[in-house]
Amino acid sequence: MKIGNSYLQLADLYRRQDGNGQIAEVIDMLAEINPILEDSMAIECNNGNSHLTTVRTGIPQGTWRKLYQGVQPSKSTTKQVDDTTGWLEAYSEVDAKLVRMAGAGGNALRLDEAESFVEGMSNQMATAMFYSDDAANPEQFMGLAPRFSALSAENGGQIVDAGGTGADNTSIWFVVWSPKTCHLLYPAGSKAGIQREDLGKTTKEMSDGSLYEIYREHFEWDVGLSLRDWRYVSRIANVDVSDIAANGQSGGKALDDYMIDGYYKLRQRRVRNGKAAIYANTEVKTALHKLAKDKGNVNLTITEFEGQEIVNFLGIPIRECDALLNTEARVV
Repeated sequence: MKIGNSYLQLADLYRRQDGNGQIAEVIDMLAEINPILEDSMAIECNNGNSHLTTVRTGIPQGTWRKLYQGVQPSKSTTKQVDDTTGWLEAYSEVDAKLVRMAGAGGNALRLDEAESFVEGMSNQMATAMFYSDDAANPEQFMGLAPRFSALSAENGGQIVDAGGTGADNTSIWFVVWSPKTCHLLYPAGSKAGIQREDLGKTTKEMSDGSLYEIYREHFEWDVGLSLRDWRYVSRIANVDVSDIAANGQSGGKALDDYMIDGYYKLRQRRVRNGKAAIYANTEVKTALHKLAKDKGNVNLTITEFEGQEIVNFLGIPIRECDALLNTEARVV
């Protein structure tokens, strides 16, 4: 691997400076949009690095009785789920001489490099929240898609089939975040969110025995996902991306028709101490924005907040999330 692919180089320094030698603002045109990390809430694990949850799978029913007839006792049914956490880590290393060459901007240079690590790890985490599967990758945690992956599963009723059959499928997700429905996890005794530690100046030894001085930083993010009640999540799967780009439809139906189905799959849309949101990638949200322009469409509305247009579906904000792929396998 070339050093330039892993470490900040002199050319990177000059690209990040303005005419006065100060570090210029970095505008990364390829930055992904990950609002799911802003919506979700995190709770400390109750079992070290994992979280044991009792999930209700059935509710009791009463008995219509008449005189001199008994009533059989009943109870709810539950099962226990043990959700694990995954540990995402990274190190940033900048040549100490490069920092000295930046002069008064040396600290700003290091901070700018640190921000890129934070962004990159945020992108990874948003993707993991949807697609991570600890059955296939034990070092990761279980995301949403593996939990809602079959129409015939126990929670298959929470999945809406949007009819896409090709290789360009995506999904739209309805999630009600709360401590009693769906939330993130962090290991007991640790902290929620990404942690940054400045390890200072140290000597780095190369494979050939040569040495040079670097400034090193360590980044770590320990996180998991707990789905306490799958009735508060619904997935519109098999959304045909090419079809929606052409006419706002998938499988011969308007996209917002499927969203009505997904909306009513949720047991409730409003939960105390909770937050409901809809997640779609740029292609899907673009199509929904166009549908919202139709004055006759009362389901989709456009509001403005702090100068930014927000597309809503029945009052729930649609969040643009580029972590959602356009190459999902068909859910059957």
